[in-house]
Amino acid sequence: MLAKENSDLELIQGVVEGREEAFEELLQRYSSKVLNLALRITRSNEDAEEVLQDVFVTIFKKVRGFEQKSAFSSWLYRVTLNTAFMKLRARNRRKAISLEDIDPHVRMNWVSKRSDSADIEFISTRHEVRHAIEEAVEQLPQDYRAIFILRDVDGLSNQAVSEVLKLSVPAIKSRLHRSRVMLREKLQNYFNEFTAQVSVA
Repeated sequence: MLAKENSDLELIQGVVEGREEAFEELLQRYSSKVLNLALRITRSNEDAEEVLQDVFVTIFKKVRGFEQKSAFSSWLYRVTLNTAFMKLRARNRRKAISLEDIDPHVRMNWVSKRSDSADIEFISTRHEVRHAIEEAVEQLPQDYRAIFILRDVDGLSNQAVSEVLKLSVPAIKSRLHRSRVMLREKLQNYFNEFTAQVSVA
């Protein structure tokens, strides 16, 4: 019979009580999510690793003050976002978001269905598309970038993003819509040219 998995709150209580294995389990449970989010923002493996360390140091130091008004994961996302954006501002690095991470419904409108494994020119074009998306997302205001990443890239619900960013659900929906509009406006000319090139090829 499998052992019962500890809940986040049980692990937090374990950390408060000084149980090292509880902290290690939290680290194992959430490290990949923290690292992936940090990597999308910092565009640097080294910076993302540093963010991961800083986040869990912060969690360890402040876990006693966690009020449980929202899910632990929401608090963790918020700490990760704050830490990663601080790192980004400090080093003036660009944020990364891969083409494969874009919401599938959005991606379908941006990428041709041709096989990129058989066409060197198309592979090159895909890199150009990815770069254009990265540039456009980078130019979004910080709050809008955070919402776009959490909602359309990481797939969090509006309610979950609301808890992470301490904003109302209507505010999340409004800013998400606005971020998509801004991205569409920034990318419209580029993708018009891209579509024309693919159709002629």
